[in-house]
Amino acid sequence: MSENQNLLAEQRRTLILDEVRRRGGVRVNELTRRLGVSDMTVRRDLDALARQGVLEKVHGGAVPVVEASTHEPGFEAKSGLELTAKEDIARAAAELVPPGAAIALSGGTTTFALAHRLTDVPDLTVVTNSVRVADVFHAAQRSSGSRQGAATVVLTGGVRTPSDSLVGPVADQAIAALHFDLLFLGVHGISVEAGLSTPNLAEAETNRRLVQSARRVIVVADHTKWGTVGLSSFASLEQVDTLVTDSGLSAEARAEVSEHLRRLVVAGEHEQSEDEQAEAADA
Repeated sequence: MSENQNLLAEQRRTLILDEVRRRGGVRVNELTRRLGVSDMTVRRDLDALARQGVLEKVHGGAVPVVEASTHEPGFEAKSGLELTAKEDIARAAAELVPPGAAIALSGGTTTFALAHRLTDVPDLTVVTNSVRVADVFHAAQRSSGSRQGAATVVLTGGVRTPSDSLVGPVADQAIAALHFDLLFLGVHGISVEAGLSTPNLAEAETNRRLVQSARRVIVVADHTKWGTVGLSSFASLEQVDTLVTDSGLSAEARAEVSEHLRRLVVAGEHEQSEDEQAEAADA
């Protein structure tokens, strides 16, 4: 961890959370030394992370929260986590969307960030089961009037989850009748063993329908989702065409991903072509 007094609060807290998860706990005096900030600053950061429910404060430090596989954080709780990573992922994922495409966006805070990047892509047809994502496009349309080439948005019906996704039989039936070019899928967890998973059984079935209706499946997930397993799996890694993630994904995880997925995009990093990959393998 970098000793930098000028780190933004968000950057400090991301570093602290990564360290807590990696080591299973940290002490305040270690963090003050490594981050080069005051004891009071570290304690404020720990308080903020504890309010978000991502770590637990203990005497002299903090430990990770052990979540049940059925635990489903709300949209607001998740929206404050890994903000920089989500913006980087959204920027990289938006480059995969051509004008005129029919795309689907699942619920989640990363797909919400992506939606903001797509409002200026002309002639999109957007299918979503996310109230938040639909609101992004509707707000863009209201602010620009009847702009030519504005996205056509199809919001499925269904029962609202804590993450503001619409799920259940109504959503499933609507999605099953549609076909889209690209699906951008946010996930609760991703792993080699469990594939893509969520703590919500109804959301798992709706996500399963989304995957079945898509020609290409693109998962947008920051590095903290790797190794997390929710109650219900809804797709294997082999059903995913592309993972768009951030530079925090470890080298070990990248190697595992590359064995199962057709394409790995790490936001902000140069993506090797097939020729470059072949040259690297021969070197």
